[in-house]
Amino acid sequence: MFTGIVEELGEVHLADAAVLSVRGPLVAADARPGDSIAVNGVCLTVVDSADGILTFDLMGETLRRSSLGVLRPGSPVNLERAATVGSRLGGHLVQGHVDGIGTIVSREPAGEWEVVHFSLPPDLDRYVVEKGSITVDGVSLTVIAVTAGSFSVGLIPTTLKLTVLGTKTAGDPVNLEVDVIAKYVEKMLGERHVR
Repeated sequence: MFTGIVEELGEVHLADAAVLSVRGPLVAADARPGDSIAVNGVCLTVVDSADGILTFDLMGETLRRSSLGVLRPGSPVNLERAATVGSRLGGHLVQGHVDGIGTIVSREPAGEWEVVHFSLPPDLDRYVVEKGSITVDGVSLTVIAVTAGSFSVGLIPTTLKLTVLGTKTAGDPVNLEVDVIAKYVEKMLGERHVR
C-alpha cells in the first residue's frame, strides 16, 4: 500500500522486456529484495538493490496495463516506498495496481501552478469524480473537473518540480489508478441489486 506522495525522482538505469533497473539512492538506501516500491505508480517487487540501483522483474500484464514499456535509460521516474503501519497518510490509499493508461491532453500554465488535462479510458470514467482522488504516475491528486473521456487536476510548484509530471508534455502516456474505495462500493451495490 502506498500514499501517492512521491519520495524521490529516480532515473531508469536499464529497461528491457523483462527487467527494469532504476537509480534512486534515497529509496534504495533501505530497500531489500521482496520490498514493494511504486515506480510511476506501479507496485514492483525489488529483486536486487546495490549501489543505489533497484532492480525489478516485469511481466506481460504489467507492461500491458502500464506505460513502463516506454521507459528508456535516463527516463525520470517517480519512486515511493510502501507505507508502514503508523506512517502518515498524506495522499490517499494507493495500491500501485494501475487501472489503465491515459495521455496528457493539454497543459495550462497559471502563474506558478498548472492545470493539466488527461484523457480517461471509458471503463474508468465512472470512478472519477470532481474533488475525488486519482493517482497519476504514482502521484496522489485531487480532480478539479471531469468531462466525458477526460479529467483535469491542478499541479502545485512542488509537484511540478519533484515529479515526472513537471516534464511530461501533451501526448505523453501516464499510469492511472482510480480510488479503490469507489470500485468496492460499486461491487457491493451491484451485488445487492442482483439479490
